[in-house]
Parts: sequence; C-alpha cells; structure tokens
Amino acid sequence: MNVAIIGTGYVGLVSGAGFAETGNQVTCVDIIPEKVKSLSEGVIPIFEPGLEEMVRFNVREGRLKFTLDLAEAIDNADVIIFALPTPPGDDGSADLSMVLKASNDIAKIIREPKVIVNKSTVPVGTADRVRAVFAELTEIPVDIVSNPEFLKEGAAVQDFMKPDRIVIGSQSPRAIQVMKELYEPFVRTGNPIYIMDERSAELTKYAANSMLALKISFMNEIANLCDRVGADVDSIRIGIGSDSRIGSQFLFPGVGFGGSCFPKDIRALVKTAEEYGEEFPILRAVQKVNHEQRYRIADKIKAHYGGSVAGKTFAVWGLAFKPRTDDIREAPSADVIRVLINLGAKINASDPAAIEPMKKVLPETDSLKYFRKNYDALKGADALIVMTEWNEFRNPDFSTMFEQLRDKAIFDGRNIYDPERMREYGFTYYGIGRR
Repeated sequence: MNVAIIGTGYVGLVSGAGFAETGNQVTCVDIIPEKVKSLSEGVIPIFEPGLEEMVRFNVREGRLKFTLDLAEAIDNADVIIFALPTPPGDDGSADLSMVLKASNDIAKIIREPKVIVNKSTVPVGTADRVRAVFAELTEIPVDIVSNPEFLKEGAAVQDFMKPDRIVIGSQSPRAIQVMKELYEPFVRTGNPIYIMDERSAELTKYAANSMLALKISFMNEIANLCDRVGADVDSIRIGIGSDSRIGSQFLFPGVGFGGSCFPKDIRALVKTAEEYGEEFPILRAVQKVNHEQRYRIADKIKAHYGGSVAGKTFAVWGLAFKPRTDDIREAPSADVIRVLINLGAKINASDPAAIEPMKKVLPETDSLKYFRKNYDALKGADALIVMTEWNEFRNPDFSTMFEQLRDKAIFDGRNIYDPERMREYGFTYYGIGRR
C-alpha cells in the first residue's frame, strides 16, 4: 500500500518507519529542508530506542522516503495520514491550525478519492471540521478516519509494531476496510481492532491518557499521606495492584508526570468539557496534584537542611521526564532545578540523553553545570536528587557515591533505591511515601 504521512515529528517518524517495515511504500512530508535532508540520510532528530535503525534500514531498502513536495507524496497515496502537532493554546485548547492547513492544502491538489487519517491527537469534532474543509474546496470524495496513536516514549517502536489495540474511527465501509488491511500485519497474534465512530475514537485517546494520569496522581496523593502517617506506599501499591479491577501499572509514586502527552491532553479535555458545559472536576484535581507534586521533593530537601539550601550543591540524576527518551517537555526536573537555584543552591545535572535539550531551556551558568557521566556530577555535591528512573541509575556503586557526597543524603524522587540498603550504606535517605 502507498502511504503518505504529513509531519515527521515523533508520531510521524515512528508510524512511517513502522508501516515501511511491513512492506508499504511510505513517503513522509515536512516543510524544513534541513530536516528532510538529514532524515533522508537516516539521521533522526529525537532519541527513541530502535527508531534510527529502522529508519535507516527502510530508507536504504527504498520503502521509506522524505520529501518537501506535498503533491509528490499524496499523488499515488492510498492513505494520507496526519501526524501533526496540536500544541495547547493559551486557554488549554488544542491548536488545530496545522491539521486544518494540511487539509486545505491537500484538498486543492488531490485528483482522486483518498482516505484521510487523523493520527494527531485532536479534540472531539475534528473529523467533522476536516471533512468540511474538503467539502468546501473539492468535489472529489474523501473518507475521514480518526486513528489515534497510543505510543509510549521510550518504547514507541515496540508499541507500534505490537500494539495492544488499534482504534479506527470511521463510518465509511471503504475506509474501514483500507485501514484493516494496513494494520493487519500488526495484529496477527489476535490483538483487537476496534471500529467506532470518529468522535468516539477522538475521545478515546484523551480518555486513555487522562485515566493513566489519574492513577499516577492518586498514588502520589496516597504517598503523600503515607509520609504523614508513617505508612509504606510500596506495600500499599502491591496490596491494591493485585486487584484485577485496579491492575499494577501506573501505581508508582514519584515527582509527577510530564512529557508531551499527559499534561497537554488533560488541558485539552478539560477545555472540551467546558465548551460542552461540563466542569470535569476530577481532571482539574489531577492537574493540581501533578503541579504540586514536583515541588514536594524540594520541600523535603529544604526541611532536611533546616529551611535553607543556600550555598549547597546538589547532583541531579535525570532530566528527561521519563527514561529512554530525551524529551524534557513538562519535565519535573526543570522546575525542581529552578526552585533550588532560586534558593541559592548550585546544581550538577546529568542525564544519558537529555542534556542538550535541557540546555536550550536552562542554559549552563555558574549555578548550573551539566555532566555527561553521572558520577562526575557527584564531585563537590552535598546530596543527590534522583529525578528520572534510568536503568543505569538503579544499581550504581554506592560506596563511590558515599565517598563523593559531602552530606551523605539521597532524595529519591522515583523510589528506585531500597531504603534499608541505603541506611546500611550510611546514607540519609528520603523517598516518596516510604517509611
């Protein structure tokens, strides 16, 4: 099948490489010449395990190519997929300008019927708006599909190639059949393809991310209560996670969620609810809990030092909002670093992938230094703050850490270390909701 993908961001690249991997001819369109050139050479602008190798292989095999020419990409395409950004506006609503512009541009140049697929995360009613654009500008019939993505950063390639489920929102039998054929290689083990209307598919993506964010925030609230009453959140997590109605995933407390999806999608869903006369108080609470959670570790640090961290130096391990990605959007680490620097502290920061992106947000200064090697960040530091649960941070050389840290204190924002073991080494240890 010939597939055109509009947009070469995170979703566009993963989708393009994934569809090419199963034998489709895929053409990805972007408007930045330098980006198209580097992608054509197999060099990708993001860190995502396994993606660069897949892109390079399929470019070399001739199944995946990148272009600036929209007409070239869509001319022979059976399916045109939108994988465009929908960033939040000032009021929290999703900005659909790029989706609608692409619809406008394509409507003016198509020469035969097409299946138009929204893989971008878009609010309820977007399919209708896209359909209206085509109806206004062309008499050529098009079928509109909502096909939300459910990719986890750090595991996106595996998620795409072995999806839990595929959601296809369309009322067109022809479009549904085309989409089933496109996804058939990915569901050979029996994972389901769910067919529904466009609006239900659009809302499914927001509902999924909001539910996961709700679980995380609930456990953070439980952890905060544990700190007050002397209970252990790990025991509670295991106790409730064994209930099949609850499940064990997304029950790990920490410094709050970040990234490009959860915060943005929650804001967009709250805004959509407002437009339809619903307040959605539970999601407003999630926003509040998540915003406040990242500052609780700063409160623990201040309390440990008697209310003042002026003159202290902290090693920060982890800058990305989660491991296996270089994404620092809405990363809790940035807020914690800002707070501590404003209080007079200095920061030695380290991350396996996210140093360069973070430098663009928080440039290096006398108060903020970056280190490629995490042990180097410990030199001259009073205490360690763990903000991202990278695998290489899980089982470090604790003897070396003890020698390097002046105050022998660890503030574990992801609960990756065993409290008893830390005490045995001689550290003063603070976790999230742990006795």
